[in-house]
Amino acid sequence: MTYRIKRYYGYIIATIAALILPFITIGGNHIFLLSFDKKQLHLMGTAFDMQELYLMPFLLMFMFIGIFAVTAVGGRAFCGWACPQTIFRVIYRDLIETKLLKLRKKINNKQKEPDYSKPENATKRVIGIILWTLLSLVASANFLWFFIPPEDFFNYLSHPLDHTILLGFWLGIAGFLVYDIVFLKEDWCIYVCPYSRVQSVLYDEDTLQAIYDEKRGGHIYNDKKEKIVFKKKDLKEHGEEDAECIACQHCVSVCPTHIDIRKGTQLECINCLECVDACTEVMGKLGKESLVRWSSINEVINGKKTKLLRSKTIMYLVALILIIGGLIVMSGKKEYMLLNINKTTQLYKIKDNNEVTNNFLMLFQNTDRKKHTYKLEVLGKYADKIQIKRFKEVTLSPGKLAKKVVILSTKERLANDNTKNTPISITLKAYAVDEPERIFVLRKVDFIYPRADKLK
Repeated sequence: MTYRIKRYYGYIIATIAALILPFITIGGNHIFLLSFDKKQLHLMGTAFDMQELYLMPFLLMFMFIGIFAVTAVGGRAFCGWACPQTIFRVIYRDLIETKLLKLRKKINNKQKEPDYSKPENATKRVIGIILWTLLSLVASANFLWFFIPPEDFFNYLSHPLDHTILLGFWLGIAGFLVYDIVFLKEDWCIYVCPYSRVQSVLYDEDTLQAIYDEKRGGHIYNDKKEKIVFKKKDLKEHGEEDAECIACQHCVSVCPTHIDIRKGTQLECINCLECVDACTEVMGKLGKESLVRWSSINEVINGKKTKLLRSKTIMYLVALILIIGGLIVMSGKKEYMLLNINKTTQLYKIKDNNEVTNNFLMLFQNTDRKKHTYKLEVLGKYADKIQIKRFKEVTLSPGKLAKKVVILSTKERLANDNTKNTPISITLKAYAVDEPERIFVLRKVDFIYPRADKLK
């Protein structure tokens, strides 16, 4: 099976996964959803509110270090085998233009553009753009489903004028995809995508990539990277009579980024391995092995065995394990209720019999999947000295929140300082009446006790 066919299977799997993943829910929560509307992160069926987004750094580190690790081992394998840009270009160029509309004669010739001056081709191009526009609308919606749940997305679009921002994003992303895939094409990979610039510092001599074997095929370019071989006879003129390359140019014509792999490692190469397939087919007819292989510099040039496990890849592996461990640990610390406490502008109030009160504004939020009733109590050595007044049980449905003014009061002499007010640190515990062991939060607040000369 050629690498191209293997990539097609990979593209189909990736497309199906991307389309169905937003619709999968566990206990009402999505596998992955970063909702700015609901201010939540759904991860593997668990919902985290904005106050719990300490998981995002771990996800971002995993994504970037994971791509770096893949690059160190397999070159730009992500670009050729999983990048949406590459997948979309294959759909448009190979499926729509070549297979459906016959604008291109062969999939194996990606260098020659169709002649759009012919009326027939111009009409077919318009049809191709219309087909891709429809697919772009689906791809754009699919992207937005990871930020807006599909059920909300379709509901919002049923009243588009009430949700113009969503409509603008949907149409804007689709419009960009049309421009990118139809007009910008692989120039995105070459000039725009920063990954091609980053890859050069991630490669080493054991990185797997598409490599031309100069020892067998002969030197097509000189030391100045100037092409010196255009036909088979040119190799003989340069004293390489035994060179196996027949200068058929198949590896060049099939390249989507329009490079010649025989020139050596180039940042434009996306590791799609089309050149490997092309050379394998040509050399196979001659009973020889391919001159272009998916291998490493050490194996092809230096004659050494490729080391997949080396210091660089081991460090990446350790980093990924630590990130996954941190993600698991932090995700286990989810709070099933949230409590924010702010003191009011009044520091304290002195009532009859030297009763001192402090007012606090508390925001309760239920982040669990079912309704709960919450209570509040003072913990620690001040539990018998400071009482909670004007607070009743709070009942909240899932996702709901409520603001309450809570008064803390004491008739005890907690400090005896004539020079300044004394902040006294106390611990408050809010908990669900039905599940106090699982759902609770602890918060420290400062109870301001007045200086002694203020008291009677």
